[in-house]
Amino acid sequence: MYTVVVLALPDLIAFDLATPIETFGRVRLPDGRPGYQVIVAGADDVVDAGPVRLAVDHGLDALDRADLVVVPGRHDSLRPSPLTVVEALRVAAGRGTRVASICVGAFTLAEAGLLDGRRATTHWLVADELARRYPSVRVDPDVLYVDDHDVLTSAGASSGIDLCLHVVRTDYGAAVAADAARLAVAPLHRAGGQAQYILRNRPSPRTASLEPVLAWIEANAHRPLTLADLAAAANTSSRTLTRRFTEVTGQSPMQWVSGVRLRHAQELLETTDHTVDRIASRTGFTTTSNFRAQFQNVVGTTPGAYRRTFHS
Repeated sequence: MYTVVVLALPDLIAFDLATPIETFGRVRLPDGRPGYQVIVAGADDVVDAGPVRLAVDHGLDALDRADLVVVPGRHDSLRPSPLTVVEALRVAAGRGTRVASICVGAFTLAEAGLLDGRRATTHWLVADELARRYPSVRVDPDVLYVDDHDVLTSAGASSGIDLCLHVVRTDYGAAVAADAARLAVAPLHRAGGQAQYILRNRPSPRTASLEPVLAWIEANAHRPLTLADLAAAANTSSRTLTRRFTEVTGQSPMQWVSGVRLRHAQELLETTDHTVDRIASRTGFTTTSNFRAQFQNVVGTTPGAYRRTFHS
């Protein structure tokens, strides 16, 4: 039996705490024995978890007997972690204990230096911030989880379930993991990655300086557009527009147009029964094959699989 220690940090996200407790705690082996002992530990006896307060029965010395330490996310992911927690994580990882994070718990692992030089993921909304703060981390915002040997990270919320089931499959095999998935009423493996949940190329406060041309793109993305068309709409030169887009969005103008087209296509897949051919035509893609290829490359799944997941 493996021992899983789930860390209860200040400002804890309760869902992230419950995910490993429930997923690992319900695992049963073929002979009926539990697969995991789950312990909740922290630096404080009581921690805030949004609208509730939680009593913590075990201190950080519980990490000494852990086979896996799970770090849930916190509402303020940029808030520094307690130094005692950071040091305890370093010591645990140093002796070979597996360490995992749920959602923005990756920031705590990065703060402890455990993601340096590694591939990792977190919630797509803060993936850029994780990469900015910790440039030595190879942040992949498109996947549901990353297994980098003894350090594992997951994306937002329910991706923590995907990661926990992956750990069960690694520890005990597919049959035990499938039983755990049935108890969690969750798929053992989800098609696609986090990329399919990302809202692409939407105007935001950081793109305010480009607002007129972005609004024009929103209204005209279905048309066959060129860089010259965008520059004319922005009343500037193609060179100046490209420079401004790169500075503000990190993308070229035509890359932004492609992202808008994909978002419009996602919306149609979610809300209509239009054929894929019709959606491709209505959203500005030159051919259906081009649309399918770009959708698969960026969203990480096919238009049909996306519709089956998200159609209302």
